[in-house]
Amino acid sequence: MSRSLNLTRHCLGLDTRIECVVLPLAGNNGLWTLICAAGMAGAQPSTIKAQGPFHGAFAAESILTDIAENLHGMGYEQSTDVPIWRLHIQAELRRLNGERGRHLGDYQFQPET
Repeated sequence: MSRSLNLTRHCLGLDTRIECVVLPLAGNNGLWTLICAAGMAGAQPSTIKAQGPFHGAFAAESILTDIAENLHGMGYEQSTDVPIWRLHIQAELRRLNGERGRHLGDYQFQPET
């Protein structure tokens, strides 16, 4: 099973592109995320979405497979082009890891007395 996917679709003279990558979240706790960037080919991505966290790479890869099958039904085809939005996806991963780090200690401990 692949951990990345590049898809393109040509429609009405425009080329749209979707890049998806399964990546581990920080902390070595077995949590993974799926990040997808979409937009017009040759431009910056117009949308970046993340799904997860998933417990294990296999769970995230399974969702990636389901998304790929759905997009193939919508006319998207697998592309062998080099990923062009990897930096945008890495920035989203850094943002997710930063949010998780803030929320891990975001609680109040009030023992019963």
